[in-house]
Amino acid sequence: MNFVYMLRCGDGSLYTGWTSDLVARVNKHASGKGAKCPRAHQPISLAYFEVYETSQEAQKREYAIKQLPKAQKEELIRGGEGFPCHTEDGKTVVTVPSGTHFLPKPITLRGAESWEIR
Repeated sequence: MNFVYMLRCGDGSLYTGWTSDLVARVNKHASGKGAKCPRAHQPISLAYFEVYETSQEAQKREYAIKQLPKAQKEELIRGGEGFPCHTEDGKTVVTVPSGTHFLPKPITLRGAESWEIR
């Protein structure tokens, strides 16, 4: 599986990337390693992700999302085809549409104690 994801940075900006291991990549960003943008704008939280079969599909989608203005990225987070995420009561909440057969592995971010799948 391959993932396209958006992180919400501490200054409100959004960072978009792709990976084959969402857990490891988000943890790498949260630890201050990885891409410069999230590292410079800590803290970060996972705002959204989508799942793809191939890395080529994920890379194409990453490029398409990066071309969107921020307002359209926010709209995608609110109502896209992927998995919107938010923090609630110290938990990162992942909203999974009914009928979805994919559930992410638990991801621990700095300051987030646990994840809840809804």
